[in-house]
Amino acid sequence: MTIFIGADHRGFELKNKLVEYLQDKNIRVEDLGNYEHDPEDDYPDFAQKVAQAVLQNPDNFLGIVICGSGIGVCMAANRNKGIYCGMGFDVEQVRHGRENDHINVLSIASDNFSEEQAQEMIDAFISTQPLQKDKYQRRLKKIDAVDQSSNPHENPPTTTQNL
Repeated sequence: MTIFIGADHRGFELKNKLVEYLQDKNIRVEDLGNYEHDPEDDYPDFAQKVAQAVLQNPDNFLGIVICGSGIGVCMAANRNKGIYCGMGFDVEQVRHGRENDHINVLSIASDNFSEEQAQEMIDAFISTQPLQKDKYQRRLKKIDAVDQSSNPHENPPTTTQNL
């Protein structure tokens, strides 16, 4: 297994600590940046790098994305078909996301979680396997069926009844 990790300036310090944590556990981790603290960097850049890396081998690669709120990197990563990024709130929620929703990228809010809390969520993320039940597979297929390139604003409904 390989873990790809990336963070913007608000997640920079936590990312560096988590890279060291994963290396100490003999887990292969690839840091996709940022490599220096830059208050002007943009979280989508790092979320895209991580998402694209995970998509190269989704059976063996996982990703971790970090920003201040965790929301921006989660949104950016999920713009890639085949990426199922979930925000980590606690160990049980991460475990559920991995088992039932098959998350392959974990989003962490550096402003809200300590290094220890992030480590616990990561441990749950990497030690939990997705359940292969039909209902979970069916739900993922429905997500994948959504045309991510469609723009609902091109042909907006004329009334709320069309929604």
